[in-house]
Amino acid sequence: MSQSPDPQDNPRAARPDSVGGWGSWANLPTDRTLIMGVLNVTPDSFSDGGLHNTHQAAIDHGLLLSQQGADMVDVGGESTRPGATRVDPEEERRRVLPVIQALTAAGVVVTVDTINASTAQAAVEAGAHCINDVSGVSVTQDMIDLVAQLQVPYIVMHSRGNPGTMDALAVYQDLVTDVLSEIDGVVQRFLTAGVDPSRLILDPGLGFAKGGSQDWELLRALPRLVASGHPVLVAASRKRFIGNLLAVDGEPRPARQRDVATAAISALAADRGAWAVRVHDVPTTRDALAVAQAWKGQDQ
Repeated sequence: MSQSPDPQDNPRAARPDSVGGWGSWANLPTDRTLIMGVLNVTPDSFSDGGLHNTHQAAIDHGLLLSQQGADMVDVGGESTRPGATRVDPEEERRRVLPVIQALTAAGVVVTVDTINASTAQAAVEAGAHCINDVSGVSVTQDMIDLVAQLQVPYIVMHSRGNPGTMDALAVYQDLVTDVLSEIDGVVQRFLTAGVDPSRLILDPGLGFAKGGSQDWELLRALPRLVASGHPVLVAASRKRFIGNLLAVDGEPRPARQRDVATAAISALAADRGAWAVRVHDVPTTRDALAVAQAWKGQDQ
């Protein structure tokens, strides 16, 4: 007699939609740290630019991320790495909308990575469940008004400036206190506009207007951010501070060789209360989070 597959061997098995994912934001698990898979539909993202730069390649990779165990897939059409060139919103929408439509049709929960209110609105209309905006303190009033109108989940990330200026703005009197205060200032703008507080997710913005040891200091302070009561997203995957930590003879570890260290950060973040981790490599993260859960004595 054949045995039923173990959900740990087949991450799809435990999900309500066997085709592609959880199907809706409301179906996402609430008893563990979630995995957000990164899908860059761009030619110039820092670690995977050009790999998924056609609609079909991006759709295939998004489905693969979901099959590997990503609870959400974060679709972006504009690189936000330091020094990146801005993309016209019309081109951004051309890149991401067909991908979002295909993934959500397959049941994948999708977040759209954009700083443009026009792209965010079109993405939600195409099926996206959440807006992931890296604008930080520069968030536009148009974006705030859109979120207030749609009442969709929105990720408030800490950042200063833009990809061309943010490195020069990584100067703080008291890093953690300043970051928490600036995030709260953005949150208050959304609340004043009428956004339901339960729709807001916080992200400390690792790598955005941060340098040197500042990313590590923010990670150590993660419980302070969790104490805000809002869900917290940790997006450390393959970032510069990991490459610098693992440098050999002054040469940073290449981006695509930082996944093991990323998984270690994900496990530690889960232990400290992170709602979700945003990663490029889902299988190593899934294993790391399973270890963190077992360590705490929680059911798998």
